[in-house]
Amino acid sequence: MTLQLNQIAPDFEAQTTEGPIKFHDWAGDSWVVLFSHPKDFTPVCTTELGAVARLKPEFDRRGVKVIGLSVDPVDNHGRWAKDIEETQGTAVNFPMIGDPELKVSKLYGMLPADAGETSEGRTAANNATVRNVFIIGPDKQIKLILVYPMTTGRNFDEILRVIDSMQLTAKHKVATPVNWKNGEDVIIVPAVDDEQAKALFPAGWTTHKPYLRTTKQPG
Repeated sequence: MTLQLNQIAPDFEAQTTEGPIKFHDWAGDSWVVLFSHPKDFTPVCTTELGAVARLKPEFDRRGVKVIGLSVDPVDNHGRWAKDIEETQGTAVNFPMIGDPELKVSKLYGMLPADAGETSEGRTAANNATVRNVFIIGPDKQIKLILVYPMTTGRNFDEILRVIDSMQLTAKHKVATPVNWKNGEDVIIVPAVDDEQAKALFPAGWTTHKPYLRTTKQPG
């Protein structure tokens, strides 16, 4: 199954380190970051989970729920969490999905349908494609998909930047330019003509080209 942007994120039931969940019910009306790992006790993923635990107040402030997934049983996740706290200095403070039957990994297109039905005996290299980040909106639609190689740690400051952009542009008729950071000027979307823009952006804007108008960040 190949997932695409604006598609409804597949629902599923799974065991997590915080108990069983039905994904859509757990997500509720929140934004969600679901990020996956090819195996427990892997070095790059250990640093990532620690980083997300440290950043959890930032996700909370944005109304974003964070959930991890690793292709191993939940009991293994609990043991791994001790290593994460010891080496990264922060305890994991969000649920981790166990996927020992590979069901969620297949459902989200991270493993092929013929990958088998158990994580037992599989190595991180076998599961190298389970390195995704999915950002899911309150409407349950997939807003972003990123796929990382095992050797490159994910940049969660960038994930927060993207969330800031998506939450802003979901409320206002704007887009964000290259390398935009919260508080910087934004782009008025082309679908808004100048007459409409006068009402939406009373402080005015700068016209660089008829299709490129920038204004102060609304809100």
